[in-house]
Amino acid sequence: MIRLSEGGAYLLNGTTIVPDGAEAAAQMQSSIGREVSKADAAQNTMAYRILKEHNTSGNMEKLKIKFDKLTSHDITFVGIIQTARASGLQKFPIPYVLTNCHNSLCAVGGTINEDDHMFGLSCAKKYGGVYVPPHQAVIHQFAREMLAGGGRMILGSDSHTRYGALGTMAMGEGGPELVKQLLSQTYDINMPGVVGVYLTGAPIKGVGPQDVALAIIGAVFANGYVKNKVMEFVGPGVASLSADFRIGVDVMTTETTCLSSIWQTDDQIREFYEIHGRVEDYKELKPGDVAYYDGMITVDLSEIRPMIAMPFHPSNTYTIDELNENLTDILHDVEERAKVSLDGAVPYSLQDKVVNGRLTVDQGIIAGCAGGGFENICAAADILKGSCIGSDGFTLSVYPASMPIYMELIRNGCAAEILETGAVLKTAFCGPCFGAGDTPANNAFSIRHSTRNFPNREGSKLQNGQISSVALMDARSIAATAANKGVLTSAADFDGEIGRYRYHFDANIYKNRVFDSHGVADPDAEIQFGPNIKDWPAMGELPENLVLRVVSEIHDPVTTTDELIPSGETSSYRSNPLGLAEFTLSRKDPEYVARAKDIQRAEKARMEGVHPCQVHDDVKPVMSVVKKTFADVSHVNTGFGSTIFAVKPGDGSAREQAASCQKVLGGWANIANEYATKRYRSNLINWGMLPFLIKEGELPFHNLDYLFLPGIRKAVQDKADVIKAYRVSVEEDKLTEFELRLGELTDEERQIILKGCLINYNRVN
Repeated sequence: MIRLSEGGAYLLNGTTIVPDGAEAAAQMQSSIGREVSKADAAQNTMAYRILKEHNTSGNMEKLKIKFDKLTSHDITFVGIIQTARASGLQKFPIPYVLTNCHNSLCAVGGTINEDDHMFGLSCAKKYGGVYVPPHQAVIHQFAREMLAGGGRMILGSDSHTRYGALGTMAMGEGGPELVKQLLSQTYDINMPGVVGVYLTGAPIKGVGPQDVALAIIGAVFANGYVKNKVMEFVGPGVASLSADFRIGVDVMTTETTCLSSIWQTDDQIREFYEIHGRVEDYKELKPGDVAYYDGMITVDLSEIRPMIAMPFHPSNTYTIDELNENLTDILHDVEERAKVSLDGAVPYSLQDKVVNGRLTVDQGIIAGCAGGGFENICAAADILKGSCIGSDGFTLSVYPASMPIYMELIRNGCAAEILETGAVLKTAFCGPCFGAGDTPANNAFSIRHSTRNFPNREGSKLQNGQISSVALMDARSIAATAANKGVLTSAADFDGEIGRYRYHFDANIYKNRVFDSHGVADPDAEIQFGPNIKDWPAMGELPENLVLRVVSEIHDPVTTTDELIPSGETSSYRSNPLGLAEFTLSRKDPEYVARAKDIQRAEKARMEGVHPCQVHDDVKPVMSVVKKTFADVSHVNTGFGSTIFAVKPGDGSAREQAASCQKVLGGWANIANEYATKRYRSNLINWGMLPFLIKEGELPFHNLDYLFLPGIRKAVQDKADVIKAYRVSVEEDKLTEFELRLGELTDEERQIILKGCLINYNRVN
């Protein structure tokens, strides 16, 4: 079904895979009549060519990328614009689209969600942007319909910014990376590796894009095969997939931890642009006649079967048939994994969902950038036709990804077919994907065609004893399950017809409702602030030395951004840095906030000219131990703050708040064995936090210990590879030395850390 090459591979004429090795040259001579060096062949990928066109450094090993367009939604654009304003923003230099699809219910916290929307509209007018009102489209569907273009690059403040199927290399990053683009700065990365995804065959009936995506994620996530690389989709199997199908696979590439994605394009993608009135934005893309890839994933689409990703990660995958045939063993495995994911905070079992030997579910959701596509919903309607979901506990909600899709479903009759079953058709909204909509009951089990099934993504609150869980499935199998009144069913078992529906895009819907400045700024427009929209607090520069207290220690194999700063109703407070910070690690380590604030008192006192020992009892004995070895150290040249240890933090969302919330609570660093994603590490750096690495198995400190980092400012300035650190033991009156590393940092990143954060780096006084 899916095979991974052990090393690199060449692709000849888009059809022949040649493993890297001694025989490669001979096979090239035989196939194309000449030999091509690995270096030259690497430049023949689509990814390389697009990156080269957008690189401003002149050095293809050290890229400085300028994007064509930007996009954000309503739990990120306020913080981004506030940061850019503090740095002197006068005008959006490139098209910037502000969508409202996350806090669009306006159901939590009084007026604060709609206040954010009005902030966005007023900023679009003042700085020359585009404003998409609530319920019109989810961020990524609007980008597909209105922004994508062949050979372009788009940066979005959402991790699922993926438009590769349309020939656009798109990346999801934390807000500060968008701020840099708004300030005409660059996105700085090393040239990423490129991994080919070679598709053959065609999907069987009942298999949808989520099935293909989950199969790939299951094969590559745990081994890091595509981590921080670009996935390039090629091969004859691409032609067997419609544009909608490709889009559905592409959006889920985020869950592999890859950096971005790009697909070869053809007449089906040209037709997509024609339908949307933008045929001039189509560009044919394909690799050169000899292209070199750092790895090759081979996927036989005809062998893919309907899949399910069981709690609590998209990589925890099985075929639905495999699950149904091995219920006891697989459910036991899920429960064992849950002990780690949930820290034993609540009892968890799915055994009570087995009724008469079949797994039953409580809820179905088809929604958002992954599930809410036109073809997904039409296929679900065909499978549901003539059935009903029943009047018991099972529910089904369907969210078309944009109002134009919704309108076409009404016109072609699919909406009526869905509604007649007892299902509910709702407007474009991302809430079910991050725990802010259709939250199931306690102990309920939800199946969703959405992007993630991390703990708490469906709305659980472990600290309140509330737990439910999500499995990811394709819309087709969700519909088959709904038609079976909640009994888990593979769409491959559906013996009816799944039709092909032609899509007609109604451009008037956006024309009549979306505000588009067409790039014209109005400097006289006033920004509309709500009472919850707060400025970022002042943040100091990196001190000469640091005393850090470890205030959380996490040994889960992976820590998600949802665990660092929970999603759901907390999203309403993301325009208020200090208000949101109160929720930091609240579902993973409820003691974190109080501990971080406690040591932050010492730094606040120091910054105000008060001796820290006057406000914190630990400072004097800790500094006494330090001064015995480092006599010149004092509260004048030493800062105080917090750090956390996590094995592998940062999987999942691009949300910058996973880092900024730690920063505003006095965090100076993270310590990890590795960082799950490039975007989380970048968020730490942009908020002036040190992204330390420590070797796996070497942990010379524990939670609540104090650490001392002498000369840390000079070490950052001098590009020191190894950072000397010390565990401070007051009881034993000694320092225990150990080593940390910072990993590679650009000169700009070092300056951001030295200044204390990106705002300070760019601040206009």
